[in-house]
Amino acid sequence: MTIRDVARAAGVSVATASRALNQSGLVAAGTRATVRAAAERLHYSPHAGARSLITSRTHTIGVLLPDLYGEFFSEVIRGIDQRVQQAGYHCLISSARHGGPSLEAALRAMRGRVDGVVLMSPEFTGELSQRTLPAGFPVVLLNSAPTQLPHPSLTIANFEGSRAMVRHLAGLGHRRIALIRGAEGNFDAAERRRGYRAALAEAGLPPAPELEIPGDFSEAAGVAGARALLELPAPPTAIFAANDGMAIGALFALRDAGRRVPEDIAIGGFDDIPMARYVEPSLTSVHVDISALGERAATRLLALLEGRSEPDVSRETLPTTLVVRRSCGAPQR
Repeated sequence: MTIRDVARAAGVSVATASRALNQSGLVAAGTRATVRAAAERLHYSPHAGARSLITSRTHTIGVLLPDLYGEFFSEVIRGIDQRVQQAGYHCLISSARHGGPSLEAALRAMRGRVDGVVLMSPEFTGELSQRTLPAGFPVVLLNSAPTQLPHPSLTIANFEGSRAMVRHLAGLGHRRIALIRGAEGNFDAAERRRGYRAALAEAGLPPAPELEIPGDFSEAAGVAGARALLELPAPPTAIFAANDGMAIGALFALRDAGRRVPEDIAIGGFDDIPMARYVEPSLTSVHVDISALGERAATRLLALLEGRSEPDVSRETLPTTLVVRRSCGAPQR
């Protein structure tokens, strides 16, 4: 069925039928109801490609993330998708990760297919933006370092959350607290490391470089990091992993080595992914409302697309909360 069939069934012109289906204010309410009834009766669905040619809008937003694997990214996508569906938009989701398609290639592939982009990548620069995106193209940045780029950005209280975790572990009496770091060049990882070091200094604990182990936010990095820490002449009594994925990997490695958690060694993570409460023992973590982060990013992008006014805040920081569970050995609260 075409819009001509709808117009004929409703007894109106094609232009009137088009205006009625596009919610134009130039059509009387009765006429709009008649046209919509005819469209439903004929099972008419507007052709998205044709509508895009007419309106120069795709009603699709792009979502570019470093990876699509893991609960953190699935929760971000869930928050974005729920919000844009409410506004009548769709999502085109892709990743630009190390060893995979470059960020530039991913952005070029989305050009002409999306009206704006939610982007999480440390590689996005002004030069790259100029090479790949039209001037004024709507972009919202997620979890990026402070930048001079003219795009709204959202991040989370990484430093504060990390400091709260390490202060908690120090308050339980731990003096050798290790860190399994996040990926190099990642803003979240750098801020969590900074919070870790600040909390050690506040507790009067000297820095111990051998207790800072490289990681990349994967479960495998958590396994490798925990095993490396257990091989030290003086292993730590507590491990803070810079995300829950690595914390869960570390739990596996400790159990595999015959170490009890939390009796022999305490452990904490970051993000409080849904799985954190179901592992054994349940994981103490820094809670981030990950879905809300995605939802808020989508809200900011929709405001740019629809010309609505938003608070004049170029950079927003979502709070974090320490959630105490069994893996740290403290009474739960």
